[in-house]
Amino acid sequence: MSSRQEQKEQRRRDREAAQEAERRAQVRRRTLGLVVGGILALAAVAAIVVVVLAGGDDKGDGPKGGTPGQANVPIPPQREKDLTAAAKVAGCILRDFPKSYEDREHVTDKVSYETNPPAFGPHIPPPDWAADGNYAGQGTPPSERIVHALEHGRIVLQYKPGTSPRQIGQLETLFKEKPLPDVVDGYNTLLVENNTNMPYAVAATAWTHIIGCKTFNDKTFDALRAFRTKYVDKAPELIQTPE
Repeated sequence: MSSRQEQKEQRRRDREAAQEAERRAQVRRRTLGLVVGGILALAAVAAIVVVVLAGGDDKGDGPKGGTPGQANVPIPPQREKDLTAAAKVAGCILRDFPKSYEDREHVTDKVSYETNPPAFGPHIPPPDWAADGNYAGQGTPPSERIVHALEHGRIVLQYKPGTSPRQIGQLETLFKEKPLPDVVDGYNTLLVENNTNMPYAVAATAWTHIIGCKTFNDKTFDALRAFRTKYVDKAPELIQTPE
C-alpha cells in the first residue's frame, strides 16, 4: 500500500515537473519571439532612417533624385560674358530692385511677393531654406524657402511648366557648369520648375535681381551664365552650406 502511494506521489511530481518544463519552454519561445520582433522592427526603422538621410527631409535638404530631362544634352559654348550684351542678344529682360535689399523679415505665413518670379522679401526663418541642387521633376520648394536661399547668395534657374525634356536637359547641363573658377559643379545654384506662373519661358533670380527670357533659344545660355557669374554669392548673408 505504501509502495503504491509512493508511486502515485512520484507520478504527480513527474507530471508537475513536466508541466513546469513546458511552461518555461513557452516563456523562452515568447521571449525569443519578442527579441526577434524587436530586431526586425529596429531593422525596419534603420532602413527608413537611411532612406530619409539619403533623400533629405522637407526642411532644408536638397532634391531627392530623378529628373524628367534628357541626360547630358549639350549646349553651345559661352561666347558673350557681358551680362547686358548677352541679355540683349538673347532677348531677355534684366530687372533690379536695389531699394528692396533690406526687405528680409522672417515670417511663417505664405508671402505675396512683389516680383514674379520672387527675388526678395520676407521668407521663412532659418534653417529652413531651399538647399542647392537640381529639383527638376522632384517638386519645387515653396517660394518662401527659395527666397531665403537667394538671401544666402544663391542663384535659382527656373523654367516654366511644359518645358520640353530636351530643354530641361540643357538647363541641367548649364546647372552643372561652374559659375566661378575653383568651385564645384552647380555651385550655390538651384534648378527648379517655376510654380508662380511667371511670364517667362526661362528665368534666373538672385537676391533683388531677375533675368527673364520670353523665349528659350541658344543665346539664352550665355545670358543665364553671365547672370549667375555676376550675382552668385552677392547677397546679405552668404552661407556656403545650409545647416
